[in-house]
Amino acid sequence: MVETAPVCDCDLAIVGGGIVGATLAAALKDAGLRITIIEAQSPTALSQRQRAYALSLRSQEIFTTLGLWRQILPRIASFGKIRLSDADYGRTVAFEQTDLDRPALGYVGEHRVLVETLQGDLGRSPQVDWRYQTQVLGMTEGEHCAELELESGGTRQILKTRLVVGADGARSPLRQRAGIQTKGWKYWQSCVTFTIRHQNPDNDTAYERFWYDGPMGVLPLPGNRCQIVWTAPHAQAQALLALDEATFIERFQARTQGLFTGLELMGDRLAFPVQLMQSDRYVQSRLALIGDAAHCCHPVGGQGLNLGIRDAAALAEILQTAHNAGEDIGNVAVLRRYERWRRGENGIILAFTDLLNRCFSNRFWPLVIVRRLGLWGLFLIRPLRLFALRLMTGLLGRTPRLRGV
Repeated sequence: MVETAPVCDCDLAIVGGGIVGATLAAALKDAGLRITIIEAQSPTALSQRQRAYALSLRSQEIFTTLGLWRQILPRIASFGKIRLSDADYGRTVAFEQTDLDRPALGYVGEHRVLVETLQGDLGRSPQVDWRYQTQVLGMTEGEHCAELELESGGTRQILKTRLVVGADGARSPLRQRAGIQTKGWKYWQSCVTFTIRHQNPDNDTAYERFWYDGPMGVLPLPGNRCQIVWTAPHAQAQALLALDEATFIERFQARTQGLFTGLELMGDRLAFPVQLMQSDRYVQSRLALIGDAAHCCHPVGGQGLNLGIRDAAALAEILQTAHNAGEDIGNVAVLRRYERWRRGENGIILAFTDLLNRCFSNRFWPLVIVRRLGLWGLFLIRPLRLFALRLMTGLLGRTPRLRGV
């Protein structure tokens, strides 16, 4: 008698319905796979995070292929210039859109815009089942299916799936339950994030301003607004949060050396500690990790979310190819193709952001001299400047090949 393999409830269960998890679902919704997205929050709560993100040219290409960019672009900002500077050093490295012959060097999208676009797209797909306000209590690996124990509204149930993807954040319970170890460290810094409105006539430039205690990223938003990520030692970050609005704006103007006029603080100031983390492995049988569940980096250069979007696109390519070839998408041999691709590329960016932060966030004069020689080289040597620009915009590395709409 031939033993029949058990039938799974779905082919792919994505734990975490944020931008990275939803991007994976969007990339696979037409691949012939039954997809379940498990999200602990409600649809409204999921979209209400007060953050904005730099979107690289590679992320723009991915969303274009998925048919989402035409919905995203009218609601976000673009920038055609990047200005890189170091504390009180007079030389500024300027990157222009003509360097890459692109209409922009990058984009800035608010969390709400990206999540709502993905929710709307996936809500129209019969292949995708959203399960909001649902907790994952445990996972058991089987020969043909993994079993997820879920709880929603006080009711528990078992979901059988061929593959579980952890997109559940830096503290990923799935990763911890699977016994996957991580390496890395917590920095001595926190990031203070906030939004300003200004009265400058132009708002098409992204700034990365290094200082002795940490970098500051300034990203343009629609409506003459900017998203600011101000990195500082923990105690200093807490002191910045405690300042009254007028004093805080004065400190910001001093740090940016009068770059903006007519400043107004929009919304709350938030702070979060910074860490670098790389998982020892991204996959095991019936499980794959993407985004912050697999890795975290310093926010300098705005690389974090973009790495996760590339993870999602790469995993989608691997899974779609395997599915079309009749392979088991939860088999560890299939999943290792994704791990070999993305773990190395992510490691390069993690090391790059760590080097930038450590090299620039100090007053050790030998390093000050080295980094300013580096800026001098970027200023004068065009091939070096173009290489750095391609790295920052995500154009280096393997390009995911996705099925377009």
